[in-house]
Amino acid sequence: MIRFLRARIGGEQGAALPMVIGITVVLGLLVTTAVAYATGGFRQAAATQEWSASLAAAYAGVEDYQSRLSEDTSYVQYGNPAADFSSTSDVRLPTGTNANPAFNVTAGETWVKVPGSADDSYFRYEVDNSKYQSSGTIRVRSTGKVGGETRTIVADLRQSGFIDFLYFTDYEIMDPSFSSAPSSCVKYWWDGRSSISGNCGEIAFSGGDTIDGPVHSNDTIRICSASFLGAVTTSYRPSSGNKYNSRDSNGNYCSGQYFDIPGSPSFSPVIGMPATNSQHLRETRSDLVTDGVPRPGCLYTGPTEITLNSNGTITVHSPWTKKTQITGSPATGGSTPAMCGSVSQLNSSSGATFTLPPSNVIYVQNVPSVSSDPNYWASWNRPSGLSCVGESGYKDSNGNGNGIGYPIRYEVAPNGSYDCRNGDLFVKGTLSGQTTLSAEHYVYVTGDIKYNDPQEDVLGLVGNDAVWVWNPTTGDNRYYHHTLLGGTNRRIDAAILSVGHTFAVQNPSIGGGRGTLTVNGAIAQKFRGIVRSGSGGYVKDYVYDGRLKYTAPPKFLSPVTTTYGVNVWIEVEPAFEASGAAR
Repeated sequence: MIRFLRARIGGEQGAALPMVIGITVVLGLLVTTAVAYATGGFRQAAATQEWSASLAAAYAGVEDYQSRLSEDTSYVQYGNPAADFSSTSDVRLPTGTNANPAFNVTAGETWVKVPGSADDSYFRYEVDNSKYQSSGTIRVRSTGKVGGETRTIVADLRQSGFIDFLYFTDYEIMDPSFSSAPSSCVKYWWDGRSSISGNCGEIAFSGGDTIDGPVHSNDTIRICSASFLGAVTTSYRPSSGNKYNSRDSNGNYCSGQYFDIPGSPSFSPVIGMPATNSQHLRETRSDLVTDGVPRPGCLYTGPTEITLNSNGTITVHSPWTKKTQITGSPATGGSTPAMCGSVSQLNSSSGATFTLPPSNVIYVQNVPSVSSDPNYWASWNRPSGLSCVGESGYKDSNGNGNGIGYPIRYEVAPNGSYDCRNGDLFVKGTLSGQTTLSAEHYVYVTGDIKYNDPQEDVLGLVGNDAVWVWNPTTGDNRYYHHTLLGGTNRRIDAAILSVGHTFAVQNPSIGGGRGTLTVNGAIAQKFRGIVRSGSGGYVKDYVYDGRLKYTAPPKFLSPVTTTYGVNVWIEVEPAFEASGAAR
């Protein structure tokens, strides 16, 4: 039996060897598979990290371009004309010490290392500035590279500026030019005006005012019974307490303040206003094509009346105008392109009607007193047949009229109004298109200004001095203290900017109430303007045009110091391989 068993065992020992070998092979395969899986997982994890990090590198490229723009606002002119993304743009490569390898677009050319990152994190970008002149928007396509992975984003950048706010004010006082306040009042409340005795003409938000949009003041805002439904910022930063003045004009504490956003107002630095709107005059110089004005706008001289027509045309009456663009440097020559209207028709009483120049600026200047200027008129000379009187030969209390119908009959005009040689703009109508209307002196809104298409039409109104809501009134015994306008209410669809003075209603305290002043857009001014006083003027209904967060009227003015913010960004297919070759 024992022998038999030994025989059986010995026989099975011979069969076990192949089994051991088979098991060993299987275990080897399992180990190999496990190692391969682990290695593949490691590679996949590394690739995932690179893929994620390359998006951050792409955004670092956008931030780099933003920084360059903030330091040099003219940087918008730079890019690589060889980039497909820039094919519709007017860009050129910076040279010398300004050379930027981030504009490289071919294989083998260097990328820019992301500051503070490892040696495998880079970016490059391309620029599309084709919409900059029309909307103030720059589009950047930035590609990030980490290891062998690339990802690309497209970001829209727009300047932070006056049109970011429904209501922007530099000083919270009446314009000293139209009040009895001394010039010493022209300082911020938080910077010393609070210690000035007497009345500096400070204006409070009160009377149940409701402001439905973002607000900023460089000054200390006086707020009583008013509601703010959007963000409120101020450059007043006390060590403690509210960032606004809660005392009324008598120095007593007032109540009724409501802020929809907790913590309002919050601090924000001073936003510097430009000294003048003379940049818009520069934008009518066709001789500066190589220096940043590839599409000059239209120039008109002296009192000018513009009617916006819903069919996309405008009618312009401007009797002092000789040339509608400047071609010499300095102003020694001029031209009359058809896009700005026939000069003979501009000078006629009926005016010239023509298609609104697309996405551009129209500037109205004072009659030049320099003989070399193409629109010069000697002080003793004037256009043939023009009399410096108003409607039906009427004159204001100073014996003046502007020759194109102002003042109207029986109107008592405010001092300084309607001079015959001022660069005043009188505007009304229905806009179909995108334009900025700018004046060296006053802008008068003489009727409703509405958008024909509220989704597409955009208007900028810029006065170097005041922007007036025209409200002619009488002052003689027959029509004592009455408005001369029929009907009530006024609507203005526009981004409004008074560079050196104020946005206000003319004669706000005279006569009965004029109804409601609706502004759909944005208002920016150096000084607070009066819209209603006593029983006169208008009740305010100001609504922010949210499109102004993403677009701007053509060639609208920007603050002296500005930053560029990202409005929208999206990820797109990678523009480059890791080698630098375009996809």
